[in-house]
Formats: sequence, C-alpha cells, structure tokens
Amino acid sequence: MNFEFLIEDISGKAMLEELVPKIIDTKKHTYRIISYKGIGSIPKGLKTSQDASKRALLNQLPKLLSGYGKTYQYNQNDNAVIVVCDLDDKNENDFVNELNHILESCNPAPQAKFCLAIEEGEAWLLGDTQAIKAAYPKAKDSVLNTYNNDSICGTWELLADAIYTGGSQKLKKAGYIETGLQKKIWAKNICPHMDINNNKSPSFNNFKKCVQEYAG
Repeated sequence: MNFEFLIEDISGKAMLEELVPKIIDTKKHTYRIISYKGIGSIPKGLKTSQDASKRALLNQLPKLLSGYGKTYQYNQNDNAVIVVCDLDDKNENDFVNELNHILESCNPAPQAKFCLAIEEGEAWLLGDTQAIKAAYPKAKDSVLNTYNNDSICGTWELLADAIYTGGSQKLKKAGYIETGLQKKIWAKNICPHMDINNNKSPSFNNFKKCVQEYAG
C-alpha cells in the first residue's frame, strides 16, 4: 500500500514523520507526508483558488482529492489518502459531512479517510503523558493531570503550560511563527517516546486504526 498523508501544518508533519513508521511496516508500504499552510476553509462551490495565499489544506482539498482520484483510478486498492486535520471548535458531525461531500463530488473518487485530531494535534501528544515526561522531565504534573483526553479546552495552550518556560501566555506574546516552531519541536521531542499501543487519545487511536486497516 502507498499512503499519502495530507496534514495542515509543519508541526503535524513532524508528528507523523515519527509516528507513521511505528504504525506501518515501512519495508512493505510506502508513504509521503505533505504539509500545508494551516487548515483554511472549504471553498464555496468546491472551487479551488489559484491564489498562492490560499495554500491551506481545506482550500486545496477539492482539487487534491480530485487529482488523486484520477491518478489512482486504475489502482485504487494500492493507494490511500489520509487527511489529518484539527477539529478546533467545529461541530464534528457537520465537519465530517462536509469533508465527505468533497470526496463524493470526485469522479472518480480516491480511496480516502478523514482523521480528526480533537481538539488539536497536541491531543495526540497529551494522550501519552509518559512520553511527555520522558522528553520533558520537568513537565508540570499539576497541569497534565487536569487534562481530559480529546476535550475542547485549549489543547496546545495546556501542553505549553506544562512544558514551556513561561507557559502559553509567554508563547502567545512571542507570536504565531514562534508558536508554530515550538509545536514542531514538541512533536519531534515527544513522539519518539510515544507508545502507539498505549495512547489515551480516542482520535489518535482512530487514526492508528484507520491506517492499520488500509495496511492490512
């Protein structure tokens, strides 16, 4: 099986670069991880803009899935597209329906699944507190212990409060670029320690199950 993973940002890509080889046998399967400039929004009428500033995942998704459908139309069973994005504050059922509508509009449609990180990708890191402690021995248990897995609570802020000097408030003041850089660093540091079979995040376990089912 060949996998195409589409992810919304560089921190998500850093996470998958560490986790995918733990989930599939990379001697049997091939994969590629492609990151975009944020999540964006589904374009009206599913018309993808050519504007370079719209290089966000959802803005490009109709064009991407249509392209994969045409590319893989004669070997669908050997290729799978996995779209990974944050739920953020969206209604899960409505969002999944919108994503499925994009897929259904493709003719032919690729073999594809949508995997949501709830609320954000950092939920997958917080699903394994032992991995966090291995990467950051001084992580604050008083903060980590308040987290309910896959809750809508300001997930990356909570992780920042646990491991980043000065917490989320200091990081927010540093700006968007620095925040993105730190998220990438967290993923690279924590994911090597993660036990994919002992993660408490339901959305991570759904992602793992989806990939493993395609891999057979």
